[in-house]
Amino acid sequence: MAKQKGKSSVLNIIAWVTGVVVSLVVGFGMINGTLTLPMWLGGSSYAGSLVVIAAGWIVVITTLIGAVLAVLQR
Repeated sequence: MAKQKGKSSVLNIIAWVTGVVVSLVVGFGMINGTLTLPMWLGGSSYAGSLVVIAAGWIVVITTLIGAVLAVLQR
């Protein structure tokens, strides 16, 4: 049983790190303009660009805060 618990723990850490990396990639993609809103949602307008950039920063900041809190909790 101990081996199963250790293997599960490693898989949980790998899944957590993968989630953090993907969240950061998406957030920075939104900030840099790689990921945008579609035209029909206003993505080609100035206001749409600002919304995407703000959402990107929110994703990055909340991901970093969540990662730090998770590390401190362990």
